[in-house]
Amino acid sequence: MPMNHLPIFHRLPGLLLLLLLAAGPAGAQQVVVRLDSAEQQALRRHPRLRQSAQEIAEQRALKRGSFSPTNPDFLFSAPTGERWAPGVVQTIDFPTVYRRQAQAAQAGITLAERGLDVNRATVRRDVRQAFLSLQFAEAQVRQLTYQDSLFQTLQVATDRLFKAGEVTALQRVSTEAEARQVRNQLDQAVVDQRSAQRRLGLLVGAPEANLTADTDLRQTGPELARAGAELLGTLPTQDSAAVALSPTLAYYGQSVALSQSGISLVRARRTPALTVGYQNQAYGDSPTRYRFQFGASIPIWFWTYRAQLQAATARSKAAQAQLQVQRLDLGTQYQQALADTRKFAASLTYYEQTGLPQSRAIISQSQRLFKAGEISYLVLIQSLNQAFTIQNTYLTTIRDYRQAIVALNYLRGQ
Repeated sequence: MPMNHLPIFHRLPGLLLLLLLAAGPAGAQQVVVRLDSAEQQALRRHPRLRQSAQEIAEQRALKRGSFSPTNPDFLFSAPTGERWAPGVVQTIDFPTVYRRQAQAAQAGITLAERGLDVNRATVRRDVRQAFLSLQFAEAQVRQLTYQDSLFQTLQVATDRLFKAGEVTALQRVSTEAEARQVRNQLDQAVVDQRSAQRRLGLLVGAPEANLTADTDLRQTGPELARAGAELLGTLPTQDSAAVALSPTLAYYGQSVALSQSGISLVRARRTPALTVGYQNQAYGDSPTRYRFQFGASIPIWFWTYRAQLQAATARSKAAQAQLQVQRLDLGTQYQQALADTRKFAASLTYYEQTGLPQSRAIISQSQRLFKAGEISYLVLIQSLNQAFTIQNTYLTTIRDYRQAIVALNYLRGQ
């Protein structure tokens, strides 16, 4: 295997891989990227997932403190009026309160775990889109490099014909203008390719690496047509069923469960609490000076608990409304992605069966006829531009088709 095409993430040892990625463009070394390997690397390194892991750790720590009685009161009192004596009083909530607190804490842990699922899905989607952008940029560079080579050759031939007096000055200038326009488009495509490399590199933790996709986007057209047809044949007809496994929907569903746990906790706190004390309650000559005392903490400030319950109920209703909003939003996005997938599937079929063969025929026949003197220079330029427009639109169709499938899989939790 040539040294300028090294597979990434699945053959090299970890330390060697990091050194290779760190070397970047300075070593003029291309690193071939596979999509699945890029996803795995991004899932290991992305800060979104580290953030989610810390949020889960936070919620687990809070659950360990769900049994949280109030601090004891250490008192000094003089029950007999003779001297001050120390004592202690502890208030303990009804056991239901601590059970509800533990349930709310567990709901918080589950919510943080659902957030981790959302971030995983988001990172996978971002990597797939970045990888597709790199593929598209590379395909455009290849396409425009071919166009540039063809127009440069045509410009040289036109210069010779102009010196021989066989073409006009207008034709010569027009050829040069076309060649310069293609060269400008090629320069822009190269810049887009570098930007796509850096975008994917940032996701996999190697922003300066000279990355290249392992497959040519143009060559994935036939396989994409088959995979897209299979996908469209298995999708549910109802968007509610299609997005049922969406991690975003699961996150907001768990948010509703957490808010309902909050209502149960507020209701549990309205119950009386037990007060236990140990204090001096006798004279100095009494055989038993310290005695236990028992009491109850009565929640008589009813307006406080009522306000807390109203706030918790409103929070739960807001969470339920947000779940409905997300379900509606995801359903709308799913329908749009589904329509795009069907649209680009039909477009891809056209280009595969008709458009591309015609564009190749136009390029070869127009050059042959022009060299034979059977068509004019203007017809040649128009024919070439028509053929290249078809080929560029074919690339754009593949990219848009894949973007629609990425969106569908993201919405479906795939």
